[in-house]
Amino acid sequence: MATRAQKQLIEDLVQHYQERIPEFRTFAKVLRTQILGSQALRKHISFVTVRIKEPDHLEDKLYRKLEETSHKEKPFNYSKKNLFVRVNDLAGLRIIHLHTQQIAPICNGLKGLFEEERYRVIDGPTARVWDEEYKRFFREAGIATKTSNTLYTSVHYVLKPNKKTPITCELQIRTLMEEAWGEVDHELNYPHESDILACREQLAALARATWSCNRLIDAIYRTKDDADKRRIAARRAPAQA
Repeated sequence: MATRAQKQLIEDLVQHYQERIPEFRTFAKVLRTQILGSQALRKHISFVTVRIKEPDHLEDKLYRKLEETSHKEKPFNYSKKNLFVRVNDLAGLRIIHLHTQQIAPICNGLKGLFEEERYRVIDGPTARVWDEEYKRFFREAGIATKTSNTLYTSVHYVLKPNKKTPITCELQIRTLMEEAWGEVDHELNYPHESDILACREQLAALARATWSCNRLIDAIYRTKDDADKRRIAARRAPAQA
């Protein structure tokens, strides 16, 4: 149970965020425009979405953090000075692409963009993934991995603009299939897990089904790439006598 002082603190923090929402929205929109304007990125991206956290969702998150710290007998160290440092998903962008092989050129393109625009990468890229084979794929691409017990899959960055302001932005990269599952799970199972067992089991089945679709899409593109290479090699081969 939150004390009166803790409730007042959370109310003040939410109000503090509410006053700064225009800055978060501007940051996210500018970054989206830069991503879509990048020649290196544009050909690998299907679309980019922007999301700004609703104040009541921040309030819910802070109460969950308060409960967690109370159970662990730790202090609730949130203040106006550190709120935007400790909570990194107040502004979020999501890059949606079609197949897994695109992740390497997307990350390379983002690296160039961040250097050009002088964004600070606070965290990432980190792939949250549950499939062992795809863990190896991400690691071979130079991307750290983190086991996702919820079957959630996405590559994450946390960025900060080259300014004195402490605001940050979360950037996620995921395939269209991962996005489909993520939207359903977010609607029904987040931030509070569904209390309907059948619903949780169906979401887990949907995660595996969409992952199978990911694998099939990846196979289709690998087949196409292999056929293209063979066709080019055949054209370049000297004519047989």
